[in-house]
Amino acid sequence: MRPIANDVEAIARIGSVPTILQVVAHTTGMRFAAIARVTDTKWTACAVHDQIDFGLKAGGELALESTICNEIRQHHEPVIFGEASSDPRFSRHPVPKMYGFESYVSIPIFRVDGEFFGTLCALDPLPAKLDDPNVVKTLELFAKLIAAELESEERHERSTSALLDAQQAAKLREQFIAVLGHDLRSPLSAIRVGADILQVDPDSRRQRVARHIQRSCDRMAEMIENILDFARGRLGGGIPIALQPAANLAVELGHVVAEVQESHPRRDIRVAMAIDHPVTADAGRIAQLLANLLNNAVVHGAMDKPVVVKVMSDGKHFELSVANGGSPIPPGKIGQLFQPFNRGAEETPQPGLGLGLYIAAEVAKAHHGTLGVSSTAEDGTCFVFRMPISQIPINEA
Repeated sequence: MRPIANDVEAIARIGSVPTILQVVAHTTGMRFAAIARVTDTKWTACAVHDQIDFGLKAGGELALESTICNEIRQHHEPVIFGEASSDPRFSRHPVPKMYGFESYVSIPIFRVDGEFFGTLCALDPLPAKLDDPNVVKTLELFAKLIAAELESEERHERSTSALLDAQQAAKLREQFIAVLGHDLRSPLSAIRVGADILQVDPDSRRQRVARHIQRSCDRMAEMIENILDFARGRLGGGIPIALQPAANLAVELGHVVAEVQESHPRRDIRVAMAIDHPVTADAGRIAQLLANLLNNAVVHGAMDKPVVVKVMSDGKHFELSVANGGSPIPPGKIGQLFQPFNRGAEETPQPGLGLGLYIAAEVAKAHHGTLGVSSTAEDGTCFVFRMPISQIPINEA
């Protein structure tokens, strides 16, 4: 069962409750009105309008057996009388005498799902004229309004709690990823050192093993950097970059193409590069963007179609595109490409964590640029990165 204190707090958050109680008092002519949470063990005031110094405040309790609300909890019917001392049923009832009231009305409140919540009640030491049937109808409408507002408040509370839980879980997950990526670097460095030692060994078999280890290390290093970039982007303000005049950008991008070509010697990679105007950028990050796009193209593109890389700059913009042939990406998948851990829906398992395109998009964003994609059966798939050619270097910002 939901804690009673939570119900008291939920009623307190409903802004219309004080007005409802005032209207109940005015409608009935009674000077005390309350919303009570009634369970099989407790009677608890959730909200009170008191002009007779009855002594109850929100959160206050009465002995359950000493309340008429306990009877309403059992039979679920309203109770109303204007003068207890002359009422055939309540003239000998112990409750009015115990608390010293003559007039009384109490309407059951049911949650939206039909569960009994408590009562909307009013009382006064003086008699009241309550023979107008509209009084009960009005109070029943108020009881339904309270139930609806309570459901809305609790739904909002559940949504907020679920959101906070999800945000906390996401934060812990991303912190774990950051720590994991950082701590993997040390053993990887040790493996690299061992591979370097094996490389100088005259034994050809050991040299082959060393080259295999080094390629595996390169692959692991790339994955670790992607994990760290993902964590930085999620936990901080995006992937950090160092904007500088990138005089060596063409050289950096050429190295990327050569490395990917070496890893995929059977693929036809064609490059057209014309950086005719100086570019202010983080050359290392732009190279990383190209590497992620190019690796994506050689893995997912058709083997019998070339992968085409075009790089150019004019007086205003720098543009880099990577295109490959093959089946088009379904329209419904386009919007998911730049989401982290997206690895598509291929039946054949693919290497990597599915962070490459996400990180490429983050690099583009950090350069105040855009990364878009088009995919058709006729032209294949083409990713295009575009950014301003001139930006404020980070050491001058």
